[in-house]
Amino acid sequence: MDSAASLHIAMFPWFAMGHLTPYLHLSNKLAKRGHRISFFIPKNTLNKLLHLNLYPNLITFFPLNVPHVDGLPHNAETTSDVPFSLFPLIATAMDRTDKQIELLLEELKPQIVFFDFQYWLPNLTQKHGIKSLQYLIWNPISTAYLGNIPRKSRGKELTQVDLMKPPSEFPDSCIKFHSLELRFLASARKLEFGSGVLLYDRIDIGTESSDAVAFKGCREIDGLYTDYLQTVFGKPVLLSGPLLPEPPNTTLEEKWETWLKGFKHESVVFCAYGSEGPLEPNQFQELLLGLELTGFPFLAALKPPNGFESIEEALPEGFSERVKGKGIVYGSWIQQQLILEHPSVGCFITHCGAASITEGLVNKCQLVLLPRAGSDHIMNARVMSRKLKVGVEIEKGDEDGLFTKESVCEAVKTVMDDENEVGREVRTNHAKIRNLLLSENLESSCVDSFCQKLYDLL
Repeated sequence: MDSAASLHIAMFPWFAMGHLTPYLHLSNKLAKRGHRISFFIPKNTLNKLLHLNLYPNLITFFPLNVPHVDGLPHNAETTSDVPFSLFPLIATAMDRTDKQIELLLEELKPQIVFFDFQYWLPNLTQKHGIKSLQYLIWNPISTAYLGNIPRKSRGKELTQVDLMKPPSEFPDSCIKFHSLELRFLASARKLEFGSGVLLYDRIDIGTESSDAVAFKGCREIDGLYTDYLQTVFGKPVLLSGPLLPEPPNTTLEEKWETWLKGFKHESVVFCAYGSEGPLEPNQFQELLLGLELTGFPFLAALKPPNGFESIEEALPEGFSERVKGKGIVYGSWIQQQLILEHPSVGCFITHCGAASITEGLVNKCQLVLLPRAGSDHIMNARVMSRKLKVGVEIEKGDEDGLFTKESVCEAVKTVMDDENEVGREVRTNHAKIRNLLLSENLESSCVDSFCQKLYDLL
């Protein structure tokens, strides 16, 4: 196929903001090269993403009517509308959009559809002579380690012992799991995730049925794992580039700008714990007490912990008075990208979601890693702390997975201390990776190479 011709690509991500947003970031990078994008999105969620569409002449949103599923609140469309326990019902609702999707494919006739959790999609695309690409927003090491085990054991119950060792030929030794993480990962394999399908089978069947698989990442960091996966899967495994955030077209809210500039260069600790899944009350308090213990000014963007309606009622006793003027706990959406770019911010405590990790790496603030239980978050934390050594992970109990105020304080002080040997190594490595990611041609050459591989696929 003539590589000068523009492609028509349909995007159909899982109904979660953490998937819809990176899919749109990738759409912008493809549209910048003249490719046409049809983006399938839940109807009421559309307004949340409109401002991120940088090429409205090439990226067209197609709103989906998300069918109601018993047990879901009225108008719930994405995972941000419900607690984690109801995510499987969101998956059922997404599966029930299949007739709408088929009509859209018949009408629009894209050449290729990108998808992630819709294991049934490749059967639809094959029927209409359209290619399918399973585009996964996480680091390929997660699939290389965890995604390769169920391929050989579908239907067999996996134990913690099975997960302790990587699959044969796995090209790395940096991944070690805590006991609690192994229990979580083993139990996650039994998790029914909508329409009677197990979560890992949902991904695995999609991998087997698609024409190709792709990940967010670049060869310089992830090439080892994609080469390995290509051998395992027996089909093309592509990298889209690191999806660096586009410069925002807004400025930092005045209240944050005013507050941050009251502190010294690189002295503020910023903690953002993701838009989904609150902490348990005891861990919420340990995190805040740990921030207080560091002695640094801090801004923590957190959801109220489980069982609490507001941030204020969940704060440790006397906390507000003690940190007044130098510590803020904020319970709403916050301009993370702009805050990370602020010169006063010196440390970023992250839940280790893929987008947050990338935003942290391209800024100068040092990374402190506090992964959620999700498998890709754990993997991201281990790669960042043990392989690339660009951040320090907060220590947790092996059996209970709990962190303490002391372990929070220690991790922050390690990365903020110029004299600390580990801190110095982390700073040096972070600077190298940042320079690599921001180097003039890295991302553009990654996306160009990705587009060429899409042409090859067609």
